[in-house]
Amino acid sequence: MNIGQIAKMAQQMQTQMAQAQDELKETTLEATAGGGAVRIVITGAQEVRSVEIDPSAVDADEVEMLQDLVLSAMNEAISRSKELERERMGRIAGGMGIPGMPGLPGMG
Repeated sequence: MNIGQIAKMAQQMQTQMAQAQDELKETTLEATAGGGAVRIVITGAQEVRSVEIDPSAVDADEVEMLQDLVLSAMNEAISRSKELERERMGRIAGGMGIPGMPGLPGMG
């Protein structure tokens, strides 16, 4: 492989990664906690789009529990978003056949 081919592959990969990042910004994921009492919608780029709390979960004597549910749903949403990002970016790197990049068998 010559330097021209490597440069072309790098440019192609950069374009694909930019497209994937744009797609991640538009892709939404959902996570819930407390049997659906708290629902978080987040993008694949880790931007929280909405937080919904079932009114039945709002109890002045149980504020700490509600906080825990929101925290749990938020962490689950972020985890799902990061996994989606790893999967999308790994496919690009793996598809390009670049050694040492995430997404390749036995790498990253």
